[in-house]
Amino acid sequence: MFGWKKAPREISCCFTGHRPQSLPFGYDEQNPACVQLKKVLRSEIERQITKNGVTHFITGMALGIDLIAAELVLKLKKQYPNITLESAIPCENQAVKWSDAQRERYYNLAAKCDKETMLQRAYTKDCFQKRNQYMVDNSDFVIAVWNGSPSGTGQTVHYAQSKGKTITIINPFSLEITK
Repeated sequence: MFGWKKAPREISCCFTGHRPQSLPFGYDEQNPACVQLKKVLRSEIERQITKNGVTHFITGMALGIDLIAAELVLKLKKQYPNITLESAIPCENQAVKWSDAQRERYYNLAAKCDKETMLQRAYTKDCFQKRNQYMVDNSDFVIAVWNGSPSGTGQTVHYAQSKGKTITIINPFSLEITK
């Protein structure tokens, strides 16, 4: 009528994955196994951008895969300036018990995110589950770095399956990708 067009719907992807203690390299991100996992994960993120048109990513900002994925998305923003990163934070004090270096990394990444969603102020035993459900509910695609074991990551994968989401699973040990 007056040339107004509805903005195209944003296509989004969230991450779920293990904490360092469940990864083959633990906290050692210089380990060759971690370096290789980062390459595989970066490639999958880039595939989501180029093949599926993903422009918005959501990370839960937990230690391990969440922070690694956030760093990879931020690096890819140089090549794909239209992509955005959202931090989905389960509660205000998520990083309070982390080491100084871990908290510094967390706050540095949080400051670079395009959007922050704080699910609730105070910790409750289900705040991480609420965060995970929020991420899945607000995503078209899910990238899971999951070894198949019962865990919060496993619960998130099963929730995403129940919602009919398209899921890519990267096994952190074998680096096998399942779609």
